[in-house]
Amino acid sequence: MPTLQIKKSPVQNPLHTLESAIKIQFNNQNLLKNAFIHRSYLNEHKKYKGDSNERLEFLGDAVLSTVVSRFLFLNLPTSPEGELTQIRAALVRTETLAKIAQNLHLGNYLYLSKGEEDSHGRTNNSTLANTYEALIGAIYLDQGLAQTDKFIQSTILKNWKKLAQSAVSDNKSKLQEIMQRKYKISPTYKLLSSWGPDHARQFEIGVYMNEKLLAKGNGKNKQQAAQNAAKLAITAL
Repeated sequence: MPTLQIKKSPVQNPLHTLESAIKIQFNNQNLLKNAFIHRSYLNEHKKYKGDSNERLEFLGDAVLSTVVSRFLFLNLPTSPEGELTQIRAALVRTETLAKIAQNLHLGNYLYLSKGEEDSHGRTNNSTLANTYEALIGAIYLDQGLAQTDKFIQSTILKNWKKLAQSAVSDNKSKLQEIMQRKYKISPTYKLLSSWGPDHARQFEIGVYMNEKLLAKGNGKNKQQAAQNAAKLAITAL
């Protein structure tokens, strides 16, 4: 991975501050920095040849889901699959992850474009949730699964009951409950299209039952689009 040569924003904190806060000392500092490179930053810094944090986000999302799933499976031995799925959805949804990212002040470490900075990218829920997942991906690659599990335990799972109970009942949760009860199956969501500039991106998400498209929804982020699709699907069902 190339060495980052980045001019820090005046509001950006040094990453060693984060290492102290989460009690993890990275072996590969460039890997840690990569977790905070928003894709918009690349558009204004053509000389930087590294990646955005999206690949780390992809990895972190998978690791987070696995760790949370295992935790719920072991700690709720009598809960059926539908209940476990609903609790997991509450724990890993955008709003929950964004709240945790805010508590860790992850927005202060982001490398953003000027446009994203001006449009309050550091406090955007979707961006914060994605950054938290990217950080998980970086910890996993640098420290291994045991340390990653410890980090997820300390940031999410130690308060999992409170987080699950405080999660506002939303359209996705309602649709999940309906489909589990009526059809014994969970809905799936697919990104159908996206358009517009980085600071005003629009997304279209489709919600499916098996391969059947139930509804489409649009929004300014994937989570909002999925919520709108779920709302229409509930009406259709």
